[in-house]
Amino acid sequence: QVPLVESGGGLVQAGGSLRLSCAASRRTFIAYNMGWFRQAPGQEREFVAAVSRSGGRTYYADSVKDRFTISRDGAKNTVYLQMNSLKPEDTAIYACAADIQWPLPVVSILSSWGQGTQVTVSS
Repeated sequence: QVPLVESGGGLVQAGGSLRLSCAASRRTFIAYNMGWFRQAPGQEREFVAAVSRSGGRTYYADSVKDRFTISRDGAKNTVYLQMNSLKPEDTAIYACAADIQWPLPVVSILSSWGQGTQVTVSS
């Protein structure tokens, strides 16, 4: 298990933007594929976006593909999720995860999780 620390959540009106950050140790950052997941009230945790260890590959859930962008910054050991054109249905706790497997495994066997950051989109 690897410590991961998310930040950047908040309250935004529909159509607004947020950038989430997930800070990791250098060892974790260079060795693991990373991604973002979210869990809305009353729902199961679902996949949002993933980026490979090298940063050369990404994939997204269909619901966010044209609005969210995942990236990683090797100088800061940080993975970002840029969230644009936010909708009320994006409201959830967003958590980052890390794993050596690509594509990322199912939620139940992911190696490491952060504590999550709340994103609330009002209408």
